[in-house]
Amino acid sequence: MELTAEEKAALNGEHGETLQTAYRILVATGEATNAEKLVPIKWAHLSGVNYNTIGDSGEEFLRELSKDARVKVKATVNPMGIDFDHISEFKHIDDEFVQKQASIRDSYIRMGVEPTFSCTPYDIFDLPEKNTQVSFAESNAAIFANSLGGLKTNKESAFSALASAITGKSPYSDLRKDDITTPMTIRMKMDNPSELDFGMLGFFAGKVGDTSVNISGVSKPNRRSCKALCGGMGTSGTCAKFQFVDTEDEKSEKVDFGKEEMNEVFDELNTAEKGDIITLGSPQLSLEELSDLSKMLKGKSFQKRCMIFCSRAVQEQARSHNYTNEIERAGGEILSDCCTCLTPLIDTNETDAVTTNSIKGAYYLKNSTGVDVNLKPLAKIIEDEKIGRAHV
Repeated sequence: MELTAEEKAALNGEHGETLQTAYRILVATGEATNAEKLVPIKWAHLSGVNYNTIGDSGEEFLRELSKDARVKVKATVNPMGIDFDHISEFKHIDDEFVQKQASIRDSYIRMGVEPTFSCTPYDIFDLPEKNTQVSFAESNAAIFANSLGGLKTNKESAFSALASAITGKSPYSDLRKDDITTPMTIRMKMDNPSELDFGMLGFFAGKVGDTSVNISGVSKPNRRSCKALCGGMGTSGTCAKFQFVDTEDEKSEKVDFGKEEMNEVFDELNTAEKGDIITLGSPQLSLEELSDLSKMLKGKSFQKRCMIFCSRAVQEQARSHNYTNEIERAGGEILSDCCTCLTPLIDTNETDAVTTNSIKGAYYLKNSTGVDVNLKPLAKIIEDEKIGRAHV
């Protein structure tokens, strides 16, 4: 990989240990992906913030790094494991987890990272102009950026995205290039698909696709369904881009996604007939989604606990629009800075199964949290899990 004189100097340690470490990560990543050079980026979105996922070694690494490291470009960050505003309501969370999570949070803030704690930065900020190079470690955000935002990023690791934030550079490889081929077309064979169906389509595409796939047989879905597709795709494989097409490339491989394929995904992830609690927001809900949810809940209330995850920025907007009033009156708990995925807020001593409309959430609930999953579209959750009169 060809480096500039300045990049070589940093790699050799002439600009300090922190930059040297960052450039070592980028060079190793570049060599592994056959990158020809490093290119400037405008935005890095970081993962590796949940204490559940990075543990003591990650917390210590970030604490030491943050003594000297500062980000060079706009940097945002993924959800934590908890919402500090509501931690007193979750008695099963031990003090050590809270302290270590606070240390991780503070380390990122010291480095100059914007404390978004969101897996949906595209719901908080306007995206830059098309073809802008960014470095996104959160899989659904990377897929959204490439597929719907016209940006250029690979599915970065926690280390490579952090190194990119510190240096303002990323390896020029794979989806960063202009000559990307899409050798597969997935043909949607379903009428009136729900957001859950799009999540299952994404999960299927992530498994069978390579770097990028075309999707035919469907009009461009709404934003909620697109987010579900991104979340599902990012969970199951390496595919990091899709595009909706009206005509199929004769040279591309054709793969059908119909009832049989959907049932296979459903049977893999759906392991319970009902849930003890409900979780919504994986990826975290947007302002529009909270608005829609508040309308769906009008005059109704939850029969069981419902945890609703959104970014803090979105929650503040929702409160200013009074969208949260109906949701909280219905018994919904709105939580920020964390997500269904990998949160210890779900007490596994009291919860055997969780109802959700999220394929991404289902995968991590089943395989990481260790609970069974009851999958339903949002409309079906509202229909099945409500009683007619609202809390007053």
